[in-house]
Amino acid sequence: MDNGLEALMAELEQFGKDNDGSITERPRKMLNITHDTGEFLAVLVRATFARRLLEIGTSNGYSTLWLASAARAVGGSVTTVEKSPYKIDLSAANFARSGLASYISQIHDDAGRVLDRSPDGAFDMIFLDSERPEYPSWWPNLRRVLRPGGLLVVDNATSHPVEIAPFMALVKADAEFVTGLVPVGNGEFLAVKAMK
Repeated sequence: MDNGLEALMAELEQFGKDNDGSITERPRKMLNITHDTGEFLAVLVRATFARRLLEIGTSNGYSTLWLASAARAVGGSVTTVEKSPYKIDLSAANFARSGLASYISQIHDDAGRVLDRSPDGAFDMIFLDSERPEYPSWWPNLRRVLRPGGLLVVDNATSHPVEIAPFMALVKADAEFVTGLVPVGNGEFLAVKAMK
């Protein structure tokens, strides 16, 4: 990561902490991933050569930039989905400053609709960090759009275990997936889809 991008990432990390410490309404919170989670995601992208990345939940783009920086290194790109107009504008400005905008496709829409219209096997890796109660209803499409051998990463698996439990149970019950829980940051639930 070059110095300019590193400085921007540090700025966004601090902005997220300051903002979330002073704002009470959830839609205006950034709810960013932790720094070590960003490093973990970047390593996963490089280790798996994931070139077609889907992120659900852009916020201010902090996690997207971790993914995009790694995707650039392996010749890939990130499609990131966000419903909030406020966060779309914030993240677009951050992407423009990052030098990584050409590796990022922003979609301003409901994630369920985006998943409905995505083709089978469209993504090598999916990072899920959005509205947790929606995850179980998204599962049929999440499993469909993830390619065989692809990786699903779900944030907040240990910080919000009650909210994540129904979704984790669905994924664990699916014979096509091997799962694991990694205690990094707020907890990352990993699921790898079997090769055909």
